[in-house]
Amino acid sequence: MLRTDLNEALSRVGRGTPMGELFRRFWLPAVLTSEIAEPDCPPVRLRILGEDLVAFRDTRGRVGIVAAYCSHRLAPLFFGRNEDCGLRCAYHGWKFDVEGNCLETPNVPVGAPDIRKNVGITAYSVHETAGVVWIYMGPKELQPPFPHLEYTDVPDDHVFAARWLQRTNWSQGLEGEIDSSHISWLHRDFDRENTKQKSAGAQMSEDAAPHIELRQTDYGLVYGARREFEGQYQWRVTQFILPMFSLIPRAPGDFVAGGGRAWVPIDDNHTTVFTFGYRVDQPIPQDELDSYYRSGALFPPRMERGRYTLPDGYAIDTWLPVANKENDYLLDREMQRTKNFTGIWGVHDQDRALAENSRSIGGADPGIIDRSAEHLVSSDRAVVAARRMLVNLTDALRKGTEPAIVANPEAFGVRAISRISPIASFDEFMAAYGAETQASGVHAPVPVE
Repeated sequence: MLRTDLNEALSRVGRGTPMGELFRRFWLPAVLTSEIAEPDCPPVRLRILGEDLVAFRDTRGRVGIVAAYCSHRLAPLFFGRNEDCGLRCAYHGWKFDVEGNCLETPNVPVGAPDIRKNVGITAYSVHETAGVVWIYMGPKELQPPFPHLEYTDVPDDHVFAARWLQRTNWSQGLEGEIDSSHISWLHRDFDRENTKQKSAGAQMSEDAAPHIELRQTDYGLVYGARREFEGQYQWRVTQFILPMFSLIPRAPGDFVAGGGRAWVPIDDNHTTVFTFGYRVDQPIPQDELDSYYRSGALFPPRMERGRYTLPDGYAIDTWLPVANKENDYLLDREMQRTKNFTGIWGVHDQDRALAENSRSIGGADPGIIDRSAEHLVSSDRAVVAARRMLVNLTDALRKGTEPAIVANPEAFGVRAISRISPIASFDEFMAAYGAETQASGVHAPVPVE
Protein backbone atom coordinates (compact mmCIF):
# COMPACT_ATOMS: atom_id res chain seq x y z
CA MET A 1 0.00 0.00 0.00
CA LEU A 2 1.02 3.64 -0.35
CA ARG A 3 0.15 6.45 2.03
CA THR A 4 -2.42 8.90 0.71
CA ASP A 5 -0.01 11.86 0.79
CA LEU A 6 2.64 9.94 -1.18
CA ASN A 7 0.02 8.76 -3.67
CA GLU A 8 -0.95 12.38 -4.19
CA ALA A 9 2.68 13.41 -4.67
CA LEU A 10 3.20 10.62 -7.21
CA SER A 11 0.01 11.24 -9.19
CA ARG A 12 -0.58 15.00 -9.45
CA VAL A 13 1.13 16.65 -12.43
CA GLY A 14 -0.14 20.23 -12.65
CA ARG A 15 2.18 23.21 -12.42
CA GLY A 16 3.51 23.59 -8.89
CA THR A 17 2.90 19.97 -7.89
CA PRO A 18 5.96 17.89 -6.93
CA MET A 19 5.67 15.46 -9.82
CA GLY A 20 4.58 18.12 -12.28
CA GLU A 21 7.72 20.12 -11.54
CA LEU A 22 9.90 17.01 -11.87
CA PHE A 23 8.41 16.20 -15.28
CA ARG A 24 9.17 19.75 -16.38
CA ARG A 25 12.90 19.06 -15.96
CA PHE A 26 12.87 16.42 -18.72
CA TRP A 27 12.28 16.32 -22.47
CA LEU A 28 8.87 14.71 -23.15
CA PRO A 29 7.28 13.32 -26.32
CA ALA A 30 4.48 15.66 -27.41
CA VAL A 31 3.06 14.80 -30.86
CA LEU A 32 3.89 12.61 -33.84
CA THR A 33 5.77 14.25 -36.70
CA SER A 34 3.22 12.71 -39.08
CA GLU A 35 0.41 14.71 -37.45
CA ILE A 36 2.01 18.02 -38.41
CA ALA A 37 4.01 16.78 -41.38
CA GLU A 38 3.49 19.61 -43.88
CA PRO A 39 4.26 23.33 -43.63
CA ASP A 40 1.14 25.39 -42.86
CA CYS A 41 -0.79 22.24 -41.91
CA PRO A 42 -3.75 22.39 -39.50
CA PRO A 43 -2.72 22.82 -35.85
CA VAL A 44 -3.10 19.96 -33.38
CA ARG A 45 -4.65 20.45 -29.93
CA LEU A 46 -2.71 19.02 -27.00
CA ARG A 47 -2.77 19.06 -23.25
CA ILE A 48 0.48 18.17 -21.45
CA LEU A 49 0.96 18.35 -17.68
CA GLY A 50 -2.39 20.10 -17.41
CA GLU A 51 -1.51 22.89 -19.89
CA ASP A 52 -3.62 23.48 -23.01
CA LEU A 53 -1.41 23.79 -26.10
CA VAL A 54 -1.45 23.72 -29.89
CA ALA A 55 1.28 22.33 -32.13
CA PHE A 56 1.86 23.55 -35.69
CA ARG A 57 4.48 23.60 -38.44
CA ASP A 58 5.03 26.97 -40.05
CA THR A 59 5.71 27.92 -43.66
CA ARG A 60 9.46 27.38 -43.22
CA GLY A 61 8.97 23.94 -41.64
CA ARG A 62 9.67 25.05 -38.07
CA VAL A 63 7.55 23.45 -35.33
CA GLY A 64 5.94 25.43 -32.55
CA ILE A 65 4.10 24.23 -29.46
CA VAL A 66 2.39 27.24 -27.93
CA ALA A 67 -0.39 28.19 -25.55
CA ALA A 68 -3.81 27.21 -26.88
CA TYR A 69 -5.41 30.64 -26.58
CA CYS A 70 -4.89 34.05 -28.15
CA SER A 71 -3.69 36.67 -25.69
CA HIS A 72 -6.27 39.20 -26.92
CA ARG A 73 -9.66 37.74 -25.98
CA LEU A 74 -8.50 34.17 -25.17
CA ALA A 75 -10.02 32.70 -28.32
CA PRO A 76 -8.84 29.18 -29.29
CA LEU A 77 -5.95 29.25 -31.76
CA PHE A 78 -6.91 25.79 -33.03
CA PHE A 79 -9.54 27.48 -35.21
CA GLY A 80 -6.99 29.91 -36.60
CA ARG A 81 -5.14 30.03 -39.91
CA ASN A 82 -1.63 28.62 -40.19
CA GLU A 83 -0.15 30.95 -42.79
CA ASP A 84 2.90 33.04 -43.65
CA CYS A 85 5.09 31.77 -40.79
CA GLY A 86 2.54 32.17 -38.03
CA LEU A 87 -0.73 31.06 -36.51
CA ARG A 88 -3.40 33.73 -36.99
CA CYS A 89 -6.35 33.85 -34.58
CA ALA A 90 -9.69 33.57 -36.37
CA TYR A 91 -11.37 36.06 -34.01
CA HIS A 92 -9.48 39.33 -34.64
CA GLY A 93 -6.47 38.27 -36.72
CA TRP A 94 -3.73 38.46 -34.12
CA LYS A 95 -0.81 36.38 -35.32
CA PHE A 96 1.83 34.41 -33.38
CA ASP A 97 5.02 32.66 -34.47
CA VAL A 98 6.55 29.37 -33.28
CA GLU A 99 8.35 31.23 -30.47
CA GLY A 100 5.11 32.76 -29.17
CA ASN A 101 5.91 36.27 -30.41
CA CYS A 102 2.96 38.36 -31.47
CA LEU A 103 3.64 39.40 -35.08
CA GLU A 104 0.47 41.31 -35.95
CA THR A 105 -2.44 42.99 -34.15
CA PRO A 106 -4.51 44.14 -37.15
CA ASN A 107 -7.46 45.44 -35.12
CA VAL A 108 -5.25 47.98 -33.32
CA PRO A 109 -5.61 51.38 -35.07
CA VAL A 110 -2.70 52.88 -36.94
CA GLY A 111 -0.82 55.28 -34.70
CA ALA A 112 -1.81 53.52 -31.48
CA PRO A 113 1.00 52.25 -29.21
CA ASP A 114 2.64 49.05 -30.48
CA ILE A 115 1.69 46.40 -27.92
CA ARG A 116 3.05 43.36 -29.75
CA LYS A 117 6.12 42.87 -27.58
CA ASN A 118 3.91 42.70 -24.48
CA VAL A 119 1.23 40.28 -25.69
CA GLY A 120 3.15 37.20 -26.77
CA ILE A 121 2.01 33.75 -25.67
CA THR A 122 3.83 30.91 -23.97
CA ALA A 123 5.96 28.83 -26.33
CA TYR A 124 8.09 25.84 -25.38
CA SER A 125 11.36 24.48 -26.74
CA VAL A 126 10.96 21.58 -29.16
CA HIS A 127 13.17 18.90 -30.65
CA GLU A 128 12.16 16.65 -33.54
CA THR A 129 13.52 13.12 -33.91
CA ALA A 130 12.42 9.48 -34.25
CA GLY A 131 9.07 10.47 -35.75
CA VAL A 132 8.14 12.56 -32.70
CA VAL A 133 8.20 16.23 -31.71
CA TRP A 134 9.47 16.50 -28.15
CA ILE A 135 8.87 19.35 -25.72
CA TYR A 136 10.72 20.86 -22.78
CA MET A 137 8.42 22.73 -20.37
CA GLY A 138 10.78 23.66 -17.55
CA PRO A 139 12.77 26.79 -16.70
CA LYS A 140 14.64 28.01 -19.78
CA GLU A 141 17.85 28.51 -17.86
CA LEU A 142 17.78 24.84 -16.82
CA GLN A 143 17.02 23.35 -20.25
CA PRO A 144 19.06 20.13 -20.52
CA PRO A 145 20.60 18.58 -23.62
CA PHE A 146 18.38 16.15 -25.48
CA PRO A 147 18.71 12.61 -24.05
CA HIS A 148 20.44 9.95 -26.16
CA LEU A 149 17.83 7.23 -25.92
CA GLU A 150 18.89 4.62 -28.42
CA TYR A 151 15.71 4.80 -30.48
CA THR A 152 16.12 8.57 -30.90
CA ASP A 153 19.60 8.13 -32.36
CA VAL A 154 19.00 5.48 -35.03
CA PRO A 155 18.24 6.53 -38.65
CA ASP A 156 14.65 7.46 -39.42
CA ASP A 157 13.96 4.26 -41.35
CA HIS A 158 15.11 2.16 -38.38
CA VAL A 159 12.35 3.38 -36.04
CA PHE A 160 8.59 3.79 -35.80
CA ALA A 161 6.43 5.63 -33.30
CA ALA A 162 2.75 5.74 -32.44
CA ARG A 163 0.58 7.27 -29.73
CA TRP A 164 -2.87 6.88 -28.21
CA LEU A 165 -5.07 7.98 -25.32
CA GLN A 166 -5.22 6.07 -22.03
CA ARG A 167 -7.73 7.17 -19.43
CA THR A 168 -5.60 6.68 -16.34
CA ASN A 169 -3.01 8.56 -14.36
CA TRP A 170 0.42 8.32 -15.97
CA SER A 171 1.83 6.23 -13.10
CA GLN A 172 -0.78 3.50 -13.53
CA GLY A 173 0.45 2.89 -17.06
CA LEU A 174 4.13 3.00 -16.20
CA GLU A 175 3.74 0.55 -13.33
CA GLY A 176 2.13 -1.98 -15.64
CA GLU A 177 5.19 -1.75 -17.88
CA ILE A 178 7.64 -2.59 -15.11
CA ASP A 179 5.55 -5.46 -13.73
CA SER A 180 6.97 -8.61 -15.32
CA SER A 181 4.76 -11.14 -13.56
CA HIS A 182 1.52 -10.02 -15.22
CA ILE A 183 2.58 -11.20 -18.67
CA SER A 184 2.17 -14.81 -17.55
CA TRP A 185 -1.53 -14.15 -17.02
CA LEU A 186 -2.93 -11.05 -18.71
CA HIS A 187 -1.19 -11.73 -22.03
CA ARG A 188 -1.45 -15.53 -22.03
CA ASP A 189 -2.61 -17.22 -25.21
CA PHE A 190 -3.66 -20.86 -25.26
CA ASP A 191 -2.36 -21.46 -28.79
CA ARG A 192 1.32 -21.32 -27.91
CA GLU A 193 2.55 -22.15 -31.41
CA ASN A 194 0.91 -19.15 -33.06
CA THR A 195 0.63 -16.60 -30.29
CA LYS A 196 2.02 -13.12 -30.85
CA GLN A 197 3.29 -13.08 -27.26
CA LYS A 198 5.38 -16.22 -27.82
CA SER A 199 7.23 -14.45 -30.61
CA ALA A 200 8.03 -11.66 -28.18
CA GLY A 201 9.40 -14.09 -25.61
CA ALA A 202 6.73 -13.35 -23.02
CA GLN A 203 5.27 -16.86 -22.74
CA MET A 204 8.19 -19.18 -23.26
CA SER A 205 8.25 -20.27 -19.63
CA GLU A 206 5.46 -21.89 -17.62
CA ASP A 207 6.93 -20.26 -14.51
CA ALA A 208 4.29 -17.68 -13.58
CA ALA A 209 6.00 -16.44 -10.41
CA PRO A 210 9.28 -14.88 -11.54
CA HIS A 211 12.09 -14.10 -9.14
CA ILE A 212 12.77 -10.34 -9.31
CA GLU A 213 16.08 -8.60 -8.64
CA LEU A 214 16.82 -4.97 -9.38
CA ARG A 215 19.52 -2.34 -9.28
CA GLN A 216 19.19 1.41 -9.00
CA THR A 217 21.04 3.32 -11.70
CA ASP A 218 21.82 6.93 -12.50
CA TYR A 219 19.05 6.94 -15.14
CA GLY A 220 16.40 5.02 -13.16
CA LEU A 221 16.54 1.30 -12.49
CA VAL A 222 17.20 -1.99 -14.24
CA TYR A 223 15.62 -5.23 -13.10
CA GLY A 224 15.80 -8.88 -14.00
CA ALA A 225 12.84 -11.27 -13.93
CA ARG A 226 14.10 -14.86 -13.72
CA ARG A 227 11.89 -17.78 -14.75
CA GLU A 228 12.76 -21.44 -14.82
CA PHE A 229 13.04 -22.74 -18.37
CA GLU A 230 13.98 -26.26 -19.50
CA GLY A 231 16.62 -26.77 -16.84
CA GLN A 232 18.00 -23.24 -17.21
CA TYR A 233 16.60 -19.76 -16.64
CA GLN A 234 14.89 -17.25 -18.84
CA TRP A 235 16.05 -13.76 -17.82
CA ARG A 236 14.07 -10.73 -18.95
CA VAL A 237 15.92 -7.48 -18.17
CA THR A 238 13.65 -4.43 -18.21
CA GLN A 239 14.67 -0.77 -18.01
CA PHE A 240 12.87 2.07 -16.24
CA ILE A 241 14.28 5.39 -17.45
CA LEU A 242 13.40 8.61 -15.67
CA PRO A 243 10.88 10.05 -15.51
CA MET A 244 8.42 7.69 -17.28
CA PHE A 245 10.11 5.69 -20.05
CA SER A 246 10.10 1.89 -20.15
CA LEU A 247 12.08 -0.50 -22.34
CA ILE A 248 10.70 -4.05 -22.62
CA PRO A 249 12.81 -7.01 -23.81
CA ARG A 250 11.91 -9.05 -26.85
CA ALA A 251 12.63 -12.72 -27.54
CA PRO A 252 15.83 -14.19 -26.04
CA GLY A 253 18.97 -13.85 -28.12
CA ASP A 254 21.37 -11.29 -29.52
CA PHE A 255 19.99 -7.75 -29.50
CA VAL A 256 18.96 -6.43 -32.92
CA ALA A 257 15.65 -4.75 -32.12
CA GLY A 258 14.06 -3.03 -29.17
CA GLY A 259 11.07 -1.07 -28.13
CA GLY A 260 9.45 0.79 -25.31
CA ARG A 261 6.90 3.33 -24.24
CA ALA A 262 6.64 6.77 -22.74
CA TRP A 263 3.75 7.70 -20.44
CA VAL A 264 3.18 11.43 -20.91
CA PRO A 265 0.63 12.99 -18.53
CA ILE A 266 -2.20 14.89 -20.17
CA ASP A 267 -3.53 15.72 -16.71
CA ASP A 268 -4.04 13.78 -13.49
CA ASN A 269 -6.54 11.38 -15.07
CA HIS A 270 -5.41 10.99 -18.69
CA THR A 271 -2.20 9.92 -20.40
CA THR A 272 -0.78 9.96 -23.90
CA VAL A 273 0.98 6.64 -24.46
CA PHE A 274 3.85 6.82 -26.94
CA THR A 275 5.19 3.52 -28.23
CA PHE A 276 8.49 3.08 -30.08
CA GLY A 277 10.04 0.22 -32.00
CA TYR A 278 13.47 0.22 -33.60
CA ARG A 279 16.21 -1.87 -35.13
CA VAL A 280 19.95 -1.32 -34.82
CA ASP A 281 21.03 -3.63 -37.66
CA GLN A 282 18.93 -2.48 -40.62
CA PRO A 283 15.88 -0.46 -41.68
CA ILE A 284 12.61 -1.95 -40.43
CA PRO A 285 11.35 -4.23 -43.25
CA GLN A 286 7.90 -3.57 -44.62
CA ASP A 287 6.61 -6.98 -43.56
CA GLU A 288 7.71 -6.22 -40.00
CA LEU A 289 5.89 -2.89 -40.09
CA ASP A 290 2.83 -4.67 -41.46
CA SER A 291 2.95 -7.07 -38.51
CA TYR A 292 2.90 -4.11 -36.13
CA TYR A 293 -0.18 -2.78 -37.90
CA ARG A 294 -1.90 -6.15 -37.64
CA SER A 295 -1.04 -6.41 -33.95
CA GLY A 296 -2.49 -3.01 -33.16
CA ALA A 297 0.85 -1.44 -32.26
CA LEU A 298 0.38 1.01 -35.13
CA PHE A 299 -2.69 2.52 -36.78
CA PRO A 300 -5.05 1.24 -38.07
CA PRO A 301 -6.95 -1.06 -37.36
CA ARG A 302 -7.00 -0.70 -33.57
CA MET A 303 -6.76 3.09 -33.35
CA GLU A 304 -8.67 5.94 -34.96
CA ARG A 305 -7.42 9.51 -35.16
CA GLY A 306 -9.99 11.79 -33.63
CA ARG A 307 -11.14 14.33 -31.09
CA TYR A 308 -11.52 13.61 -27.38
CA THR A 309 -13.24 16.06 -25.05
CA LEU A 310 -11.79 16.15 -21.57
CA PRO A 311 -14.14 16.51 -18.58
CA ASP A 312 -13.56 20.27 -18.30
CA GLY A 313 -14.58 20.78 -21.94
CA TYR A 314 -11.17 21.20 -23.62
CA ALA A 315 -10.82 18.98 -26.67
CA ILE A 316 -7.55 17.31 -27.67
CA ASP A 317 -6.57 15.69 -30.95
CA THR A 318 -5.35 12.18 -30.35
CA TRP A 319 -5.60 8.55 -31.41
CA LEU A 320 -8.55 6.74 -29.87
CA PRO A 321 -8.51 2.97 -29.29
CA VAL A 322 -11.34 1.14 -31.05
CA ALA A 323 -11.56 -1.21 -28.06
CA ASN A 324 -12.48 0.99 -25.11
CA LYS A 325 -14.30 1.25 -21.81
CA GLU A 326 -17.64 1.94 -23.49
CA ASN A 327 -17.61 -1.38 -25.39
CA ASP A 328 -15.82 -3.44 -22.69
CA TYR A 329 -12.72 -3.55 -24.91
CA LEU A 330 -14.58 -5.86 -27.30
CA LEU A 331 -14.37 -8.63 -24.70
CA ASP A 332 -15.26 -12.00 -26.30
CA ARG A 333 -16.15 -14.67 -23.74
CA GLU A 334 -15.81 -17.47 -26.30
CA MET A 335 -12.31 -16.24 -27.12
CA GLN A 336 -11.61 -16.21 -23.38
CA ARG A 337 -12.59 -19.87 -23.11
CA THR A 338 -10.69 -21.10 -26.16
CA LYS A 339 -7.97 -18.70 -27.36
CA ASN A 340 -6.58 -16.38 -24.71
CA PHE A 341 -6.80 -15.74 -21.01
CA THR A 342 -8.71 -12.44 -21.19
CA GLY A 343 -10.93 -12.70 -24.25
CA ILE A 344 -9.54 -9.31 -25.30
CA TRP A 345 -7.50 -9.05 -28.48
CA GLY A 346 -4.00 -7.55 -28.32
CA VAL A 347 -1.63 -6.69 -25.51
CA HIS A 348 -2.30 -2.93 -25.63
CA ASP A 349 -6.05 -3.41 -25.23
CA GLN A 350 -5.51 -5.99 -22.49
CA ASP A 351 -3.29 -3.58 -20.57
CA ARG A 352 -5.72 -0.68 -20.91
CA ALA A 353 -8.75 -2.77 -19.91
CA LEU A 354 -7.20 -3.55 -16.53
CA ALA A 355 -5.56 -0.16 -15.99
CA GLU A 356 -8.60 1.95 -16.87
CA ASN A 357 -10.90 -0.07 -14.64
CA SER A 358 -8.76 -0.54 -11.53
CA ARG A 359 -10.13 0.78 -8.25
CA SER A 360 -9.62 4.54 -8.22
CA ILE A 361 -9.94 7.20 -5.57
CA GLY A 362 -13.15 8.17 -7.39
CA GLY A 363 -14.96 11.48 -7.53
CA ALA A 364 -13.19 13.92 -9.81
CA ASP A 365 -10.21 11.58 -10.17
CA PRO A 366 -11.29 8.36 -11.88
CA GLY A 367 -7.82 7.87 -13.30
CA ILE A 368 -5.85 7.83 -10.04
CA ILE A 369 -5.61 4.41 -8.42
CA ASP A 370 -6.42 4.00 -4.73
CA ARG A 371 -3.05 2.62 -3.66
CA SER A 372 -4.01 2.62 0.01
CA ALA A 373 -5.91 -0.64 -0.59
CA GLU A 374 -3.08 -2.55 -2.29
CA HIS A 375 -1.40 -5.71 -0.97
CA LEU A 376 1.98 -5.86 -2.70
CA VAL A 377 4.16 -8.97 -3.03
CA SER A 378 7.77 -9.74 -3.96
CA SER A 379 7.09 -9.58 -7.72
CA ASP A 380 6.14 -5.90 -7.24
CA ARG A 381 9.67 -4.92 -6.22
CA ALA A 382 10.31 -2.84 -9.33
CA VAL A 383 7.05 -0.93 -8.84
CA VAL A 384 7.92 -0.18 -5.21
CA ALA A 385 11.46 0.91 -6.11
CA ALA A 386 10.28 3.21 -8.90
CA ARG A 387 7.73 4.86 -6.62
CA ARG A 388 10.34 5.45 -3.94
CA MET A 389 12.83 6.85 -6.43
CA LEU A 390 10.31 9.27 -7.93
CA VAL A 391 9.02 10.48 -4.57
CA ASN A 392 12.61 11.01 -3.38
CA LEU A 393 13.43 13.00 -6.52
CA THR A 394 10.39 15.24 -6.07
CA ASP A 395 11.32 15.82 -2.44
CA ALA A 396 14.89 16.70 -3.43
CA LEU A 397 13.64 19.08 -6.13
CA ARG A 398 11.35 20.79 -3.64
CA LYS A 399 14.43 21.38 -1.47
CA GLY A 400 16.37 22.84 -4.39
CA THR A 401 18.28 19.85 -5.77
CA GLU A 402 17.78 19.40 -9.51
CA PRO A 403 17.76 15.86 -11.00
CA ALA A 404 21.38 15.22 -11.96
CA ILE A 405 20.63 12.76 -14.75
CA VAL A 406 19.27 15.40 -17.16
CA ALA A 407 22.78 16.85 -17.54
CA ASN A 408 24.13 13.50 -18.79
CA PRO A 409 22.37 12.70 -22.08
CA GLU A 410 24.53 9.65 -22.80
CA ALA A 411 23.29 7.92 -19.66
CA PHE A 412 19.86 7.38 -21.24
CA GLY A 413 21.33 5.03 -23.85
CA VAL A 414 20.41 1.61 -22.50
CA ARG A 415 18.69 -1.54 -23.76
CA ALA A 416 16.30 -4.19 -22.49
CA ILE A 417 17.49 -7.73 -23.18
CA SER A 418 16.36 -11.32 -22.76
CA ARG A 419 18.54 -14.42 -22.49
CA ILE A 420 18.34 -18.13 -21.73
CA SER A 421 21.15 -18.90 -19.28
CA PRO A 422 22.19 -21.39 -16.58
CA ILE A 423 23.12 -18.42 -14.35
CA ALA A 424 20.82 -18.06 -11.33
CA SER A 425 22.31 -14.92 -9.75
CA PHE A 426 21.39 -11.52 -11.18
CA ASP A 427 24.78 -10.12 -10.23
CA GLU A 428 26.50 -12.93 -12.13
CA PHE A 429 24.08 -12.59 -15.04
CA MET A 430 24.79 -8.87 -15.34
CA ALA A 431 28.52 -9.53 -15.08
CA ALA A 432 28.16 -11.84 -18.07
CA TYR A 433 25.60 -9.94 -20.14
CA GLY A 434 25.39 -6.45 -18.66
CA ALA A 435 27.45 -4.92 -21.47
CA GLU A 436 24.61 -5.84 -23.84
CA THR A 437 22.28 -3.51 -21.92
CA GLN A 438 24.45 -0.49 -22.78
CA ALA A 439 23.80 1.30 -26.03
CA SER A 440 26.18 4.08 -25.03
CA GLY A 441 28.01 5.12 -21.90
CA VAL A 442 28.90 3.00 -18.89
CA HIS A 443 26.71 2.76 -15.79
CA ALA A 444 27.37 1.07 -12.48
CA PRO A 445 24.12 -0.29 -10.99
CA VAL A 446 23.99 -0.44 -7.21
CA PRO A 447 21.72 -2.70 -5.15
CA VAL A 448 18.40 -1.31 -3.88
CA GLU A 449 17.77 -2.26 -0.29
